[in-house]
Amino acid sequence: MHDFVYHNTTKIIFGKSSMDSIGREAALYGKTMLVFGGGSVRENGVYDKTIASLKENGVEYCQLWGVKPNPRISKVREGILMARNEGVSLILAVGGGSVIDTAKAIAAGVPYEGDPWDFYGSAKAPEIALPVGVVLTIPAAGSESSMSSVISNEETGEKLGCTAECFLPRFAVMDPQNTYTLPAYQTACGASDMLAHLMERYFVRTRCCDLTDRLIEGAAQTVIEFAPKALADPENYDVRAELMWTGCIAHCDILDRGRGENGRGGDWASHQLEHQLSAFYDIAHGAGLSVIFPAWLKFVSGKDPAKPAQFGRRVFGITGLSDEETAQKMISSLEYFYRSLSLPVRLSDIGIGRENFDEMAKRALEAKRGKLGSYIRLTEDDVKEIYTIAE
Repeated sequence: MHDFVYHNTTKIIFGKSSMDSIGREAALYGKTMLVFGGGSVRENGVYDKTIASLKENGVEYCQLWGVKPNPRISKVREGILMARNEGVSLILAVGGGSVIDTAKAIAAGVPYEGDPWDFYGSAKAPEIALPVGVVLTIPAAGSESSMSSVISNEETGEKLGCTAECFLPRFAVMDPQNTYTLPAYQTACGASDMLAHLMERYFVRTRCCDLTDRLIEGAAQTVIEFAPKALADPENYDVRAELMWTGCIAHCDILDRGRGENGRGGDWASHQLEHQLSAFYDIAHGAGLSVIFPAWLKFVSGKDPAKPAQFGRRVFGITGLSDEETAQKMISSLEYFYRSLSLPVRLSDIGIGRENFDEMAKRALEAKRGKLGSYIRLTEDDVKEIYTIAE
């Protein structure tokens, strides 16, 4: 285990009464800009509850609507102008990962004199930002308590991430009841995203990190057990609560401490490969991950099956086989899980061919400045091979 520092200041307010706290928390900062996606928060009552809590606590607010999945930098720029013109002191994201990532980018862009895209895909992370709060409606990305934000640039066709301590939300309101009306596909994609965040952290070469190995394995088993239950019984509070809390834990960075030489560890190549898919084809992130992760596992298991085999034995209960056989059976079990949620596991399942493999591979390497992956370091040809395996 390597040296590390862990720092996470997000206040988690979880449970059936958590929505009552929105106004009290926002009142600590002042005028608030609400950031929303589409109209689902009006239909499920989240919007009305949020506004009522703000009014009850005397919080002045303005509203920015229209954040899309794979959130766009153009919406970030629009939000920055609104926040400056309105003189807000808090950016409150009401939604899922795309809304939260947009709110973070806006918060960093308000005090910055340049273009907010400067922070994405470069070493120039923001150092200051307006406070961000969250009312979570989609358990998936874990952005409600992470330092990360991922934004797409529709002008350049890029989807890039940025990590900064100032992105940490000050508070996150998490009521599992807000997820009851999620479409089944969104629930499934969210489960895929959670599982990917866990597996990205799991596949490292660091020795003696068994505690976090087992925490990740337990969280992965929770996703695998409870995602199908959420689809079968969407208004089961306990099931929804398990998934919402797991999504948060999966990406709050506690599970990657000591697993890398810089204090945090993980592979993250699969995310970069998926970012190219959603940048080129605007597919759901979770759906792209359910295609890419099995293909990546097939590639790396052919070179070093030890860690995939451990995951297979501990998470899926596979016994009595060699490392190579266990790794292959684990991948089959993982694909079966994805298919049980009606998620794709092949590019052909979502109508994607090989026409952009070369450019996507090139951009994946460029996004990480040529250093892609840690369990197995990938070349451009390796990335193209993984895309080919995913066909």
